[in-house]
Amino acid sequence: MEEATSSYRQIFKATSLFGGVQVFQILISVVRSKLVAVLIGPAGMGIFGLLNSTTGFISALTNFGLGSSAVKNVAAATAEQNKTRVSIVVSVLRKLVWITGLLGMLITIVLSPWLSKLTFGNKDYTLAFIWISVTLLLRQLSSGQMVVLQGLRKIDYLAKANVTGSLIGLVISVPLYYIWRIDGIIPVIIASSITSTLLSWFYAKKTDVRSVKVTMSETLTEGKDMLKMGFILSLSSLFSVGISYILKIYVSNVGGVEQVGLYTSGFTIINTYVGMIFTAMSTDYYPRLSAVATDNIKVRETVNQQAEIAILILAPILSVFLIFIDPVVVLFYSYRFVPVSGMIHWAAIGIYFKAATWSIGTVLIAKGESRLFFWSEFIGNIYILVFNIIGYRLAGLEGLGISFLVTFIIYFIQIFVIVRLKYAFSFNREFYKVAVFQLVLGIICFVVMKILSSPWAYILGSVFILIATLFSLKELEKRIGLKEISQLLIKKIRNRRFDNG
Repeated sequence: MEEATSSYRQIFKATSLFGGVQVFQILISVVRSKLVAVLIGPAGMGIFGLLNSTTGFISALTNFGLGSSAVKNVAAATAEQNKTRVSIVVSVLRKLVWITGLLGMLITIVLSPWLSKLTFGNKDYTLAFIWISVTLLLRQLSSGQMVVLQGLRKIDYLAKANVTGSLIGLVISVPLYYIWRIDGIIPVIIASSITSTLLSWFYAKKTDVRSVKVTMSETLTEGKDMLKMGFILSLSSLFSVGISYILKIYVSNVGGVEQVGLYTSGFTIINTYVGMIFTAMSTDYYPRLSAVATDNIKVRETVNQQAEIAILILAPILSVFLIFIDPVVVLFYSYRFVPVSGMIHWAAIGIYFKAATWSIGTVLIAKGESRLFFWSEFIGNIYILVFNIIGYRLAGLEGLGISFLVTFIIYFIQIFVIVRLKYAFSFNREFYKVAVFQLVLGIICFVVMKILSSPWAYILGSVFILIATLFSLKELEKRIGLKEISQLLIKKIRNRRFDNG
């Protein structure tokens, strides 16, 4: 029982910590975007976006997904409690990120005239691509150090690196843009990459992992699994990007550019402001699951615990989105974006299924099932595209929300069957209790907004939001002892005040 409580607390701690980091980064991003938009205007924002998108695509092609795949290897070595083994794995990773980073940098330099022509229609930005080619090396080096921190589960260092990086990025970019305006774009991109790399190295150096010399033969032997799994993850990521691009082109051709803007803004709300919970949880969940990947019983326990916490944290947030989506859209955008509310309604219900799907799907990555993961993702992306096209054709933007829901119901069944057959996985009674109760409440909130008009929908909906919140608090108390944690936190704050006084 104590072991389970400790595990639940670790999940909640990591989610709370990185949830806070995600919120901070979103706020910094909003402030920076508004200031930069004023200083360099739409044209400057467009140039910045095109440069970043192009180098980002090359990075995805050349980084071999080491930022994700290597976490498994570092976490597994850490679980063995063998410092020599950890040092070897980390040293191999560091050599691989240098090789792949230099590869991305060299490809960008060689292709710079072609990239300029393809991206901007002329060769005026050839020198710009040559300058920012160094960022592909710097990004990969930074990614390698972040993998070490994540694999070692040094979540406090990861949080500090992310928060500090966002803050310094704001402090650096605004003055450079103020001084040089559009000409400051290249210096900002390079300076931001240097900052991220230095911060990641600084916090990675705080760990007790020592570097050891490894030969190229040892690097290839030890790094084979990292590269193999990473390559598959990289392909899967590129495929997802391609599907998204095709859909946007389709929506643009059928409904116009404004419809693409609405679609993008709607899923930005879902993926950024709700999706930050998944980002926060995955930071700790993936390495923790990787550490027990060889034991199917522990895998089942870990997945159930993570899925329960995911639903308990997400459900109150989703119920707020379901009831107050119009004010939320106006807050983040404007009244012109309210037509996207119907799409978000359907998509919010889909998030309940996405939470369970994400919890199970990580098992394939943690176990190194690269081929199975790729084909599962490949098939999933195919019917995502098909359902989205059908949904948009039949019901416009709302149809895209419906297709999101249908997709994740089917994908949940698909991934559950795969993991069930291969690893005898099953959800426990506690998960079903939590998931069914909160899903029913979410559906009730959805129906309330569809059949009632304001203010009655808001009044009645608020009651169900309260029920969802109280239920989550009650269940979290059973698992992690929220009252005890709150008391310890208050005591800690008081002691700090006393010491400072």
